Amino acid sequence: MKRVLLIVGGGIAAYKACELVRLLRRRGHGVRCVLTDGAQHFVTPMTLAALSEDQVYTTLWDLKDEAEMGHIQLSRQADLVVVAPATADLLAKMAAGLADDLATTLLLATDKPVLAAPAMNVRMWTHAATVRNVAQLRADGVTVLEPDEGAMACGEYGPGRLPEPAAIAAAIDAALAPAPRPLAARHVLVSAGPTHEPIDPVRYIANRSSGKQGFAIARALAAAGARVTLVAGPVALATPPGVTRVDVETAKEMAAAVDAALPADAAVMVAAVADWRVEVAPQKVKKGAAAPALTLVENPDILAGLAASPRRPRLLVGFAAETEQVVGQAVAKRARKGIDWIVANDVSADVFGGDANAVTLVTAEGVETWDRASKQQVADRLAERIATALLT
Repeated sequence: MKRVLLIVGGGIAAYKACELVRLLRRRGHGVRCVLTDGAQHFVTPMTLAALSEDQVYTTLWDLKDEAEMGHIQLSRQADLVVVAPATADLLAKMAAGLADDLATTLLLATDKPVLAAPAMNVRMWTHAATVRNVAQLRADGVTVLEPDEGAMACGEYGPGRLPEPAAIAAAIDAALAPAPRPLAARHVLVSAGPTHEPIDPVRYIANRSSGKQGFAIARALAAAGARVTLVAGPVALATPPGVTRVDVETAKEMAAAVDAALPADAAVMVAAVADWRVEVAPQKVKKGAAAPALTLVENPDILAGLAASPRRPRLLVGFAAETEQVVGQAVAKRARKGIDWIVANDVSADVFGGDANAVTLVTAEGVETWDRASKQQVADRLAERIATALLT
């Protein structure tokens, strides 16, 4: 029996939680419900307790063993945490990592997968803040369903209706199904983030890479069963579950870490490595009448070196961050570096630091342009392609 922790948000669609609980129980799942303060205006704890055949929780103080961190135990006893309906307020709190009531505390404390079914006014769903929050949650690994489109209780029409309970139940079944692990027993090396090349003890040369795309790829590969080594430049991102992380600062350190991680079945070199470094001054360079001259020295070409290595991974994937002639530059770079695939993106807009990406995959078979999507969705699609390539 799979266990579902159902968090019911405070919207008019909360009444549909009753039917959802009934469907989940019919499927043989155990269901434990948590009601927000707002949800209790639409459905009672007694109703959900009767349908779930389990206690319903409404506040942190429901947990008699709170002295023993009962909210953490409750969040981790489930196989899946479901938020339905997920109001705009709940989504915003989840994206920001707030924990000001039982529901949000559970969501922040859980180490289990989270699925959210949004329900709100169409203008709230399409508002820039909600779009941004949903993108952040998806980048964080939360499954956010698309709302249905139709007439709303407020009299407006459009996307924002809670998906029907049967559709949510089907999504829950899919989330609870054993995840395919096509990359089990495979080792994949990923590099991510920028490098910092010191000028003196205070200053350095860097680039705008946030590391988000590389970390998303590492997360997707680990979810597919791979043993993932992530060589990360200086970024403030959490290590994805199941990933071995090696932190570096400079291009030379990254090259050494990549070499130490071999052998690998595949390597995905996402890091934006600085092309040049300078001779590091032992003390801070003081401001003077004239700007100091910096003599640039070329850094090791990690990608080309990996391609020429006797321990070259079977599949070698590079990234090309371009601002013009994106496809042409990527095709040329793939040939010049001697790699199998290259993923190109136009970084002249909001890719650096953003949560979405539009990429072009260049392989020996041709050029594929992928629609703009969240960086996690791009990562999931690339992981699927990598699994297919390694299994054939």
